Amino acid sequence: MIDNNKIFLIGFMGSGKTTLGKKLAKKLDKPFFDLDVEIENSESLTINQLFEKYGETHFRELESKMFRALIINNESFVLSLGGGTPCIQSNMDLVKSSGASIYLKYNAGILASRLIGAKAERPLIKNLDETELKEFITNKLSEREPFYNQCKFTIEKNNVRVEDLIKLI
Repeated sequence: MIDNNKIFLIGFMGSGKTTLGKKLAKKLDKPFFDLDVEIENSESLTINQLFEKYGETHFRELESKMFRALIINNESFVLSLGGGTPCIQSNMDLVKSSGASIYLKYNAGILASRLIGAKAERPLIKNLDETELKEFITNKLSEREPFYNQCKFTIEKNNVRVEDLIKLI
């Protein structure tokens, strides 16, 4: 059914990568990893704390290092990437050469409505009001979509189900 052992879920924050990833991994009997959680466990700090203490550049270095370690140290998985992961260093090239990638695509309006209540946990958006949030998402999407659009598969619908992912793969 699936021709690749490593499945990467890619998309903007709030796109449901973690929620869907857990369900997909369970259905496929594969281990699930959330890159942010792996970084938090490794560093014993939350993503917010890492951003506050060391800044985004340091966080992105940790992110790329952990991303590569997960690929090297695991034969099979479903991996939820951070929204910026595919856009730094040569991470998207590594995704494409290592497994199947799925872009969970939503427009800025839907993402803003999904993120408005969870801003406190998201360092890049925690201090933005609703208007600023939508503008930020619009701008970041325009920067990131050239990377996201390199995914092998794209799902663009409001209620993505695990069955939708399995059909694509």
